[in-house]
Parts: sequence; structure tokens; C-alpha cells
Amino acid sequence: MNIKKCQICPRKCNADRTAGTGICGCNDKIKVAKACLHKWEEPCICGKNGAGAVFFSGCNLKCCYCQNYILSHEKFGREISDERLSEIFLELQEKGACNIDLVTPTPYVYDIIKALDRIKNKLDIPIVYNCGGYERPETIKMLNGYIDIYLPDFKYYDNSYALKYSGIPDYFENASESIKEMISQTGKIIIDDDNIMQKGTIIRHLALPKLRHDSIKLMEWISENLPKDSFLISLMSQYTPFPHIKEKFPELDRRITKMEYNSILKKVAELGLEGYCQDKSSAKSDYTPDFDLEGV
Repeated sequence: MNIKKCQICPRKCNADRTAGTGICGCNDKIKVAKACLHKWEEPCICGKNGAGAVFFSGCNLKCCYCQNYILSHEKFGREISDERLSEIFLELQEKGACNIDLVTPTPYVYDIIKALDRIKNKLDIPIVYNCGGYERPETIKMLNGYIDIYLPDFKYYDNSYALKYSGIPDYFENASESIKEMISQTGKIIIDDDNIMQKGTIIRHLALPKLRHDSIKLMEWISENLPKDSFLISLMSQYTPFPHIKEKFPELDRRITKMEYNSILKKVAELGLEGYCQDKSSAKSDYTPDFDLEGV
């Protein structure tokens, strides 16, 4: 794989990213919007000090409801070198970050590997791959030995919803196989005495309006197909509709109801899946940082 004929993600758009951009909106330059101590991740990821989050610009998904829309769709950020990326990782470690939290890293896998190779003897905190789940297993295999914690979204069971809301016709098969590969790399979960994860996979799922039955099917698939001692579930209720949603997707122009969320929670409990769930009051814009080029 190379970015002159890019096939990093399942889109395999074959774009020459040295001459233009792929469907993800990324060229051959790293683009970052913020690098900071971020305290809005799961407790075992952010700890007391916060995760050392690096928010990359661009995305291989086109989710209409993305809370980081300014990054994924509008491509806000500053271009940096892979040498600067290495420096950012070390600066976050110096500030007391629990880990390096790579947010939407997929288009920049080659650059991230270069940056990590440069400082592998200086960085001693876990590396988190925080992604939308739409990955190629082959790309995840390239990251073996570099990533300590995988934090993928698992958005949909039914690909018709993936196509409608994220512009992807083959989400489930790619996400499911990639998550299997992630779990095979990280193995059983390791959490230290300070309740900070050192190794493992956390599967995130954002509950969406009117999709509770799809969410339940997804939880059933997870229970039946993945080893329960090697991952945690993170069920999120923070969906907040943005103004642009109403015109094209009026069915998403509301927050999820208590009944919708509780029905998914009930299934998670019945299946014996362990992890985290948000209080329904989390559905607010506080989870979206101010992207101001801090730390870049």
C-alpha cells in the first residue's frame, strides 16, 4: 500500500495523494487541529490528567451527524511534518498524558508509524488508535506492535443505515473483521492499579434515534462472535443533532429517548457485556472540543 495509489481504507479509492486528495480529503501532508489533554474519553482512557489526544483532520467516513464535523468534512487543521508529530507526542507525555490518543488516524497510518519509530525509546505511555471502525484488516495488521489500545466505533449492523448516514455500503463486514484483528493483537485487557488501561480494545457504539433495533442486533453479534474477556463495550448516548441534519435527515433531528437507550442497555446487560454507558444527560455539545490548533 502507498499513498500514490491509496488503499489504506476499505474505500480503496486509488487516489494519488501526492498530487491531490483521497475521498478522505487528505493529501500527503499530516493535518492536525488540536493536541491536548482530553478528559472526555472513557475513565480508563483519560484518567485524572486526561488522554494525550491528537485530533487529525479528514476522515474516510461521511457521517452526517459527526460531532467533529469541522474536521471530518471541512478539513480544518494545520499541516505539520512527521518530525513535528513526534515532538507533539513527547510534549503530551511531558504534560502528564495517560496515553497518546490518535483521533481519526486512518489516513495518516504511514506518518504515524514514522513518528513513533523516531521516538520509540522515549515514549513510554500507551498508544490509542481511536477510529470510526471502517478499517481494512490489512492496515490494522500493519499497526501490530505500535498500538496498545484500540478504540473503534462499531456504528451499524445493517449496511443500509451505513450507506444512508455515513456514505458507506460495506461498513459492517470491514468493521467486524478489523475489530477481530484489533482484539487478536491486544489480547486480554490490562488495567493498572490507577485504573488506566495499558492494553485492550474498547468498542464504542453511539445510539441513534430510531435505530435501537439495529443497535440490539449489533450487541448480539458482538456477544456471539468476540471473546468477552478481551474487550469492553462503551455505549454512548451523547448524540446531539446539528442544524444541518433537519433538512436531509429529519428522523435524526432529535436526541434519543429514554426508552430507546434503556432498551439497548437492557440487552447489553442480558448478554453479559461489560464496559461503560453514558448517562442520558450526556447528550450535549460539551463533548466537542474547541478546535483552535492548540498544541499543534
